[in-house]
Amino acid sequence: MPTEPHTMHILQSKHTKLKEKEVQDILEKFNISKSQLPKILLNDPALPEGCEIGNIIKIERKEEDGTTYPYYRVVI
Repeated sequence: MPTEPHTMHILQSKHTKLKEKEVQDILEKFNISKSQLPKILLNDPALPEGCEIGNIIKIERKEEDGTTYPYYRVVI
């Protein structure tokens, strides 16, 4: 049975699953462990397909001035 493609709401921030190398770079940059990151639930509809518990998600939010800021969450 085919699944419906994931659609993103126009106001939803971009959510990207990071690759292992990117995860290591972020953890080293901020000198933290995965457990210290804010959490996001596995059933959050904003998550990209194929996410698993323990993945790190980069959320890119645009401010009113057009500047984009990254936020990071660990999937639980």
